[in-house]
Amino acid sequence: MDKIKIGFIGAGNMGSAIMNGIAGSKLSTEISLSAFDPDAAKLQKLEELGIKGCKCEKEIMQSCKYVFLAVKPQVIEGILETVAPFTTEDTVFVSIAAGISDEFVQSKTIKNAKVILVMPNTPLLLGEGASALSHSNEVSDEEFDVVLNIFKICGKAAVISKDKMKEIIAINGSSPAFIYLFAKAFIDYATSQGIDSKAATELFSQSLIGSAKMITDSGFSLDELIKMVSSPGGTTLAGLDRLYEGKLSETVKNCCESCTNRAYELSK
Repeated sequence: MDKIKIGFIGAGNMGSAIMNGIAGSKLSTEISLSAFDPDAAKLQKLEELGIKGCKCEKEIMQSCKYVFLAVKPQVIEGILETVAPFTTEDTVFVSIAAGISDEFVQSKTIKNAKVILVMPNTPLLLGEGASALSHSNEVSDEEFDVVLNIFKICGKAAVISKDKMKEIIAINGSSPAFIYLFAKAFIDYATSQGIDSKAATELFSQSLIGSAKMITDSGFSLDELIKMVSSPGGTTLAGLDRLYEGKLSETVKNCCESCTNRAYELSK
């Protein structure tokens, strides 16, 4: 049985993380991996994992059916113009660039190009990613399943409507940064009170992990979970009152809307 040929244009943190996930999984026996990046040092590290390093984008396009566009949205237009002459109706582009639509990829390559859109996040580096996927109408179920299975081995993956790929960025793509800022505020408070920062980090991090498991596994709604921690007249309610006064929910909404608006700007 012939191996599925997958190539990566871009071997930065996210692209390398996905390739590492494939190389270290049972899919490695079914998939042949190639990569191109202007940084030779990055390719050398990947070659140590058995991933073939390529000299240019053309080499990726001519040898691989699935082409991962693992580059920043600011440079993807130039990449697409470079690969356009080598794009065929059999090529399946997999874009992880924030805000980039399948229509944009098609407009820069061929009209009926097959495009799968993915919004992953950085916890994928540890095999704990949360990735949202959608695809253009030209992509077959079999082709989409190949890519979906790759992201499932790197964490959790969910299929959403392609017209919501910009809105989802705030929920899983950018949200780790928002969570880190939230965590930093708690840990900074602990150290200001003379609590060891390592102990505070371990306790708060485990609280995040445990709370996430309660959301996914307990069967309780978010409102119920909040109530479970909030004893009448207790410390939690005193803290929650300040968060409500500070309009935390409204601030989060504004944060998400700003993130989404920027995604639409990048897509133009």
